[in-house]
Amino acid sequence: LKYVLKSKLPEYSRKYDMELAGGSVFTQMDREQSLIHLMRVNILKRMESSIKSFELTLAGLLKNVRHHIERIDAHDDSSEIEEFSIEDIELEDENFAPHLIGRKIKVLLKDVDQVLWRQELKEDEELLVKLLREAREIVPERDKKLQQLKDVIAGKCSNPINPGNQKVLIFTAFADTAEYLYKNIAPWAESNLDIHSAVVTGTGSINKSTMPGIRKDITTIITSFSPKSKERAKIDETLTDEISILISTDCLSEGQNLQDCDCVVNYDIHWNPVRIIQRFGRIDRLGSQNEVIQLVNFWPNMELEEYINLEARVSGRMVLLDISATGEENIIEYSDAGKMNDLEYRRRQLQQLQNEVIDLEELGGSISITDMTFNDFRMDLIEYLEKYPGRLEHMPPGAFAVTSADDLVQDDIGPGVIFFLENVSGRIRTDSTYALAPYYLVWVSESGDIRLNFTQTKQILDMMKNLSLGRTQPDEKALARFNELTRSGTDMSRYQSLLGRAVNAVTGKAEEKGVESLFQRGGTVISKDSFKGIDDFEVVAYMVIVD
Repeated sequence: LKYVLKSKLPEYSRKYDMELAGGSVFTQMDREQSLIHLMRVNILKRMESSIKSFELTLAGLLKNVRHHIERIDAHDDSSEIEEFSIEDIELEDENFAPHLIGRKIKVLLKDVDQVLWRQELKEDEELLVKLLREAREIVPERDKKLQQLKDVIAGKCSNPINPGNQKVLIFTAFADTAEYLYKNIAPWAESNLDIHSAVVTGTGSINKSTMPGIRKDITTIITSFSPKSKERAKIDETLTDEISILISTDCLSEGQNLQDCDCVVNYDIHWNPVRIIQRFGRIDRLGSQNEVIQLVNFWPNMELEEYINLEARVSGRMVLLDISATGEENIIEYSDAGKMNDLEYRRRQLQQLQNEVIDLEELGGSISITDMTFNDFRMDLIEYLEKYPGRLEHMPPGAFAVTSADDLVQDDIGPGVIFFLENVSGRIRTDSTYALAPYYLVWVSESGDIRLNFTQTKQILDMMKNLSLGRTQPDEKALARFNELTRSGTDMSRYQSLLGRAVNAVTGKAEEKGVESLFQRGGTVISKDSFKGIDDFEVVAYMVIVD
C-alpha cells in the first residue's frame, strides 16, 4: 500500500483497515511496516541456520520481485475501466485477475505509482542478485559450519562418550537446512564412518534414509534410530541395521523417546530456551542405558547480546505500534514497565546456556521456563478440577493443611510453613524474569530461616507434592500436634512470626532485584511505593509441617 496513489488511499483504508473495539483503527500500512521487521529477523535467522537456507530464501524473494516487475511491465492502462474502485470488485473474480496484484492484500495496478514501485523493485532485484551470487559461492566444501558438524560427528564416532554408541540427533529449525545437512552428511557418513543416516521433517515425501529396505515414514525411521526404547524387536524382527545419525526439524522435539542416542546437536539455536530443553529431553529420559549424555550447541557468530537484540527491536516496534496505532494489538506481551518479559528472561537463559555448564532443569531458577517446568502441576490441577468441580472457587483465602514429614520424604524437610502469598497492593515488583507475579511461594523453617524463596518456586511445589502424594485423609497425628502448639488454633503467634519472615523474604528479594535493575538497561522496577511490608500481602493458603 506504500505505492498506492494518495487520491486512492481512502478507498484502500476502507477496504483493508481493521476497526477494533473501542473505536481505534489498525491500518494495513502499519501492519506492512511491522512485517518488514519480522521478515528481516527471519532472513537473518535462516542465514544463521545454514547458507543453503539463506540462499533459498534469497532465490524466492528474487523470483517474487521479478514477478512483480513483469506484472507492471505487462500492464496496459488503456484497457482499464476507470469507474471501478477496489471497493466495488470481487477480489477472487478471475475476470479482474489481470488488473490486480498481490496475494491476500490486492491492489489495482491502475491505482499505484508504477514508476516509483518499479524503480524500487529494480533496486531490490540488484541487491538480491548480488547477495545470491555471494551465497552460492559458499559451496559445502567452503561451509565452515558444516565442516565443524562433520568434525563433531567424526569425533563422536571415533571416541564415543558411551561404549559403542555412535548415535547423534541433530536439530534445526528449518526443513531446508535439514535437507542440506542430509545431502552433505549422509553419503560422507556412509562411506567414511560406515553408518546410516536419516532426515525427518514431518512430511513423508521429504523424509529420507540411507538404510536399505526401510519405509520413509517418521515412525519407522525413529524406530530404527532408537530400536531399544521403541522396542523394535517386537514390531519387526527382520530389521537389524540401525540409523546412527538422525537430522530433524522440531517435529521431533516433543513427545518422543529417543534415549538410545546420547548426543543432541542444536545446529541452530532456537530463540526460546525451552525449545532447546525440549530437544535435549528426547535423550534425557528415564530408561536410558547411557552413563553420560551430551548437548552440543552451534551459536551464531556474533555477540549474543547483539543477536538477541534483533528480537528485542522487533518487539519494541510492535509495542510502539500498539501504543500509537491501536492500543490493543500488542502481538508480543510486555509488562507495565514497558519491558518484554518474554525476551528478557530468554536472553538471560541463552546467556546461561552459552557461558555455563548448568543443570538444564534449573535454568533461570526454574521461574522463567514456566511453560515447561510447571506443566506437571498444571495437569494435576486440571485433573483435580475435573474431579471436584467448583470446590476451589468456593475455597476462602487462608485455607491451610497440616502434615508431617514421614520416612518417605527426603530427610532435610523439617518443621516449618510453606506460605502461598498474593501481593494485593501491586507495590512489590520483581524483575521481568519473574513470571508468576503477583503470587509468591516461600518455605520458612520453624526457626525462621528461609529455606526456599519465591525464586525457587519449582522446588517448593515439588516438595509440597512429595509431602501430600497419596494422602487422601487428614493427618490426625499432625493435626493433634498443630492443635497442641496453637491451643487449637487460638494462638497463632508462632506462625504469624513466620509469616512476617516470609513477607520480608519476598520484599527483600524484590528490593535486591530492584537495586540490580538500577544498573541494567530498560529502566528500574523500584518506585517510591515499593516495599511497604506485610499489609501488601494476602495469605492465599499455607501448609504447616510439624515434627
